[in-house]
Amino acid sequence: MRGCLTDEIVTITIKEDLNQKAISLNQKSFFGKLEDGFLELSLIEAFYLMENGRLNIYNVDSDEKLEINYIREIIKKKGNYAKYCVYKDLKDRGYIIKTGFKYGSEFRLYERGKSPGDGHSEYLVKIIHEDYDINALDFASYVRVSHGVKKSLLMAVVDDEEDITYYKIEWTRP
Repeated sequence: MRGCLTDEIVTITIKEDLNQKAISLNQKSFFGKLEDGFLELSLIEAFYLMENGRLNIYNVDSDEKLEINYIREIIKKKGNYAKYCVYKDLKDRGYIIKTGFKYGSEFRLYERGKSPGDGHSEYLVKIIHEDYDINALDFASYVRVSHGVKKSLLMAVVDDEEDITYYKIEWTRP
């Protein structure tokens, strides 16, 4: 499959009876969003598909095929490589992942076997590096927001070796 990179979005053109794989990526695997004959993927989603041999990414201006290391470097320069590592780990475990932007988190996470059309996400995923000194008020706000929208908070702590430790955090009333 072919996608074109513009800024941080990879777009796959869907033509009549062509690129049914792109439609399937959205409707069955819940990648990206369909927009008027296009499937728009975040750079992280596109990189995941590229690493798994399911997508080739081209420069929209020069039509040059982009190498996997080039895309990895873009993600690193934007400070999103830990986010990608967590995305990849959760996706490889079979979870459905959508953006958590409106909740102040990196991702919303659906349990295996559930999907955005079948109900609500179970978790909000917040990603921090192991060296990050988290402020108690910020931590409390993450927990409060997740509780307020009836989700559990999953803290993903990424170390320098790209190993991830997950902590499930729930609000309890004393």
